[in-house]
Amino acid sequence: MSATRPRRLLTVCLGNHCRSPLAALVLAELGGAAVEVRSAGTRDKWTGHPAHEQMVTAAAAVGYDLTPHRGVHLTPALLKWADTVLAMDTGNLTDLHALADEATVPKLGLYLGDRDVPDPWGKEPEAFADVVRLIEGGAPRHLP
Repeated sequence: MSATRPRRLLTVCLGNHCRSPLAALVLAELGGAAVEVRSAGTRDKWTGHPAHEQMVTAAAAVGYDLTPHRGVHLTPALLKWADTVLAMDTGNLTDLHALADEATVPKLGLYLGDRDVPDPWGKEPEAFADVVRLIEGGAPRHLP
């Protein structure tokens, strides 16, 4: 990584619909010019779609605007672009290892380091709010 460019962070979850878009937004806002952040999903079901409505609401409740987000499917180019690839859970990390080449494997890790950010899909609004708190709390570990 060059000292003349921002650190490149890629957040990844299953659909790029709930957790990884929020993590990317939180990291970008807290990291400012020191980071460049993107997000993607290992599955392409939500490519081009906005973030989950309940995640948009939970994020807005604490000042984050997820409305511009549109889902992105993970590509080898995104993995190559990133300095660090942050999986939201161990299932996502397993998927990433299956896609990674030997140059990419050292970039991979869990967003929370030793535990998963639980998927709030299909759960009550409070589960989405809990995910927002977890993602905010985990962000500083990834920022310069």
